[in-house]
Amino acid sequence: MNVTLLIPTLNEIEGLKAIMPRINPAWCDQILFVDGRSTDGTAEYLREHHYEYVVQRGPVSLFQAYRDAYPLIRGDVVIAFSPDGNSVPEAIPQLIQKMKEGNYDLVVASRYMPGVRSADDTWYSAFGNALFTCLINFLFGGRYTDAMVMYRAFRKSLLEELGLLSDPPFSLERLFSGTVCLVPLMAMRAAKKKLSIAEIPAAEPARIGGVAKCRHFVWGTIYLLEMVQERLIWNFKPTRVSANPSTSGSGS
Repeated sequence: MNVTLLIPTLNEIEGLKAIMPRINPAWCDQILFVDGRSTDGTAEYLREHHYEYVVQRGPVSLFQAYRDAYPLIRGDVVIAFSPDGNSVPEAIPQLIQKMKEGNYDLVVASRYMPGVRSADDTWYSAFGNALFTCLINFLFGGRYTDAMVMYRAFRKSLLEELGLLSDPPFSLERLFSGTVCLVPLMAMRAAKKKLSIAEIPAAEPARIGGVAKCRHFVWGTIYLLEMVQERLIWNFKPTRVSANPSTSGSGS
């Protein structure tokens, strides 16, 4: 099982300096960054340390980050990792081990399993995460304790199989001018297709530096509308995304 650690960045220089020394390169077969045209020295840091990275094309969003990185992902398993301090590096081997031992399609690093907590939650983000997780479980038959966290391992092929790289599901995002990631949609569709899903406990430390990018009201509205859309429209078409090295902006 080959593993790619996928790390989206947007002005995360402080987090990178604190977190990257804690990641053992031997844990993964590839470490791939996708940068949203940072202006704080993030790209320079990646070049200085000879990391593989791609620069986002078009509007900067987590959806676009996955789409631009996809052709360069060499692993058949992807671990989506936040470099801002919210993702605990030491959980990477645990995610990999869980994927291996259960042959799972998706393993979530849950912030809300017994024994762990989120130090980054406010009362309204904690309420929102609990509400959306309960709704996803109720509407789509999931058993998540944390459907909203980015930190997770999944088969790369899920991005195509679940139609997560196509434009239509994100028409709501464009309507509200949001930069919403595809994490909740992955949780909905994986549960809907009754894929093999597991969770491991992983605490969420407080953010290190930078600016929080979550727009709670806008994103929450879009999540609710996405749930309605997904509940009413059962079928979705797989997406095929081909590499385009001439415009990918990759470097090392």
